[in-house]
Amino acid sequence: MTHVPFIAVEGPIGVGKTSLSKKIAEHFDLYLLKEIVEENPFLGKFYDDIDAWSFQTEMFFLCNRFKQLEDTEKDFLNQKKPVVSDYHIMKNMIFAKRTLKNHQLDKYEQIYHILTKDMPLPNVMIYLDASLDTLLERIELRNRQVEENIKASYLSQLRQDYHDFMDHFEKNHPEIPVIRINGDDIDFIKHQHDLETIFEQLKPYLTKQ
Repeated sequence: MTHVPFIAVEGPIGVGKTSLSKKIAEHFDLYLLKEIVEENPFLGKFYDDIDAWSFQTEMFFLCNRFKQLEDTEKDFLNQKKPVVSDYHIMKNMIFAKRTLKNHQLDKYEQIYHILTKDMPLPNVMIYLDASLDTLLERIELRNRQVEENIKASYLSQLRQDYHDFMDHFEKNHPEIPVIRINGDDIDFIKHQHDLETIFEQLKPYLTKQ
């Protein structure tokens, strides 16, 4: 795994993770691993009532992401196929710590560590961030039914959780480069120059060792 490029794109809801991952995959001819979101049968209920549906929602995401990453490692990483993913399973703990009650979190964390102890870390982490106004605008534009009831307060807390997590990640994994991108300053959808700048930052990590 250490010799196979594995790029993970992370950031809060609505920041543009999938859009950027698709562009990276197309430009560098990588395998694109996309997060399963709308197939989660609990997600709409979760945004209506977080307390009532958080455990079911988080467990579904954990199991699905584990299966996705396990299949990807087997089918592509073992064949030396570079991968770019619009998430990493580490994000599960960001959401779980925000939404689960203490007794639920204890159980969840035990299951999380059992499932992910052998999961590969990315070679490169791209961290997308943007202001709350930008996130809300993009969520509204993409018009996903399951996201209709996302509260601004929840999104604001989640954005801070991501910021804290990435600071912690960089401190504990100094060997893994983190490319930070401010979505308020860089628009890789509208401006090709901004996209090319991201590509240039990635190029060194896609050279075979």
